[in-house]
Amino acid sequence: MLSSIFDSAFTIVLVLAILVVLVVIHELGHFVVARRAGVRVHEFGIGFPPRAKIIGRDKETIYTLNWLPLGGFVRLEGEEGDSDDPRAFVNQKLRTRLAILFAGVGMNILLAWLIFTLIAGFADPVTTVQLGCVQPGSPAAQIGLVGGRVISTDANGVSICETDGDTILAIDGKRFPTFDDTEGDAPLGALRAAAGSSVVLTVRHRDGSVEDKTVTLRVPTPTEGALGISSFALPRSESIQHDPIEAIAIGARRTVGASTLILKSLGDLVTNAANLTNPPVSGPIGIVNAVGVVRTELPPVFMLWLIGLLSANLAVVNVLPLPPLDGGRIFISILQALTRNRLNPAFERAVYLVGFLALMGFLVWISYFDIQRLGSG
Repeated sequence: MLSSIFDSAFTIVLVLAILVVLVVIHELGHFVVARRAGVRVHEFGIGFPPRAKIIGRDKETIYTLNWLPLGGFVRLEGEEGDSDDPRAFVNQKLRTRLAILFAGVGMNILLAWLIFTLIAGFADPVTTVQLGCVQPGSPAAQIGLVGGRVISTDANGVSICETDGDTILAIDGKRFPTFDDTEGDAPLGALRAAAGSSVVLTVRHRDGSVEDKTVTLRVPTPTEGALGISSFALPRSESIQHDPIEAIAIGARRTVGASTLILKSLGDLVTNAANLTNPPVSGPIGIVNAVGVVRTELPPVFMLWLIGLLSANLAVVNVLPLPPLDGGRIFISILQALTRNRLNPAFERAVYLVGFLALMGFLVWISYFDIQRLGSG
């Protein structure tokens, strides 16, 4: 019991640390661009008020540590109202304000791309197939693949085996990166796609030796697969490395994929909101659960990948045209430029407050479904 409580508490602390890092990096983008543009920055805060400590200051900015570990913030002169200061955010040209607002999103996209690139370059997990049972007379048996120990049989007399037999590393020289495998069984999909033809399997035997074996796959039936294996496992503990140029390209592609995924989920959320009983997005509780699973059940590189995914998602969510997100401020800035009409500062602050309350309500709504999923899972 105490161990479970400690484990849950540690996961929550880890999630808070990840979110603080991601939000502080986001705010650092705003800070750097604002300072370079000459906008007056009053405060750069880690966490949210109340203030715990001033950890530094320069000629015009204080750097603070705050009690609520939920992210961070940058406080600019005139960001939510009128100001007579020529260096105020509100008095800058549209392109300057947009550059400052987009900088946070850019930093999160950059971080996601960097993380995905490092993973691809140094330790990209791949999915392999570790054999359990090899069916007698099957293509797998004909080329001498060795399965695991038979531990039992089911009601139909079909053997159930330990998944400690030979391991299929590659098919026709192709490895299967886990983070590109949307279905979760890419090697098996490749075998099904090649049914009826010959392929070369790169196999590692239980003694550690590796060899290539050519096999002609059969056409699957309801009871027989193309290769003839069952009780197999799909471990993801092995990894490969890509050259720097390829890693950069893979990192960029996966960043776009992560961003597209959250956009698709948000699109499904909007189009099916009236009949939605299981929203395709998660709130804070769902994130804590995902981090807990990754931390306890998967290799460390999966945690790094999850951080990259969260960073890309944070960027996309922040650019949505909703107050008080960056996208809402961008929308209002463009609207003001087009209409040449400055919104009443009190009204603008009210819009941001209403948007904040709506966002909190949305998170509560999503959290309700997160709890339901945990209860049924």
